[in-house]
Amino acid sequence: MNVLDIREFCFSLPFVEENFPFDEETLVFKVMDKMFLLVDLVSVPLKVSLKATQEEAIRLKDEYYFIQPGYHLNKKYWLTVELVDNIPNDFVYELIRKSYVEVVKKLPKYKQELVFSELNYGKQ
Repeated sequence: MNVLDIREFCFSLPFVEENFPFDEETLVFKVMDKMFLLVDLVSVPLKVSLKATQEEAIRLKDEYYFIQPGYHLNKKYWLTVELVDNIPNDFVYELIRKSYVEVVKKLPKYKQELVFSELNYGKQ
């Protein structure tokens, strides 16, 4: 998996924007101006940071060696995933999708409804 795969997947989700708010090495994806994914463009292998529920974050860190607490982020909710070769793309896409949904759940109700209506499903 590479940054172009990640970028294509992110832009398949509604209301996604990308920018470099911190530096030229960290690509940030946002939904409605809230971060849901950070991509470290210089790490080898590629690393991404994304949001999870507190329970899921604990489980994922315990279960997978390539998932660590979020680097420079709230370690209760944010994870950093090292995209080693043996990780299935679908697994990473699902983590990104869940991060996106977790961030949308924290938006004002009218924004949530707008996003979820574009996704064609109710609040997750």
